Amino acid sequence: MKQPGPDHPIAILPHPGRIRVVLNGAVVAETRAALSLQEGGYLPVLYIPRADARLEHFTPSSRRSHCPYKGDASYYDLQVGEAQRGDAVWSYEDPFPAVAAIRGHLAFYPDRVDAIEQD
Repeated sequence: MKQPGPDHPIAILPHPGRIRVVLNGAVVAETRAALSLQEGGYLPVLYIPRADARLEHFTPSSRRSHCPYKGDASYYDLQVGEAQRGDAVWSYEDPFPAVAAIRGHLAFYPDRVDAIEQD
């Protein structure tokens, strides 16, 4: 486990406004309680509370990955009607203490959904 610091900063901030994730014309997640994780030189990633997702469209995937700063990630496939997107969503089920705020949240790959809309 690596700790965020000056060489690799991580900030988790409340995202102002509403986030809506759309696939095949259906809203698969919508919230006003998203978190924005800003890590090093990467683009910010929005994390949506699991309670604000329509989980009937999610199927656990066999994919797993590890981040030395955040922990082990699990993935989900999305399906809405005929639209299927593999490994479109990830979650840190038991994140490291420095990023514990993202526990119970989901992040979406922008290129694997039709839209991530922000108000």
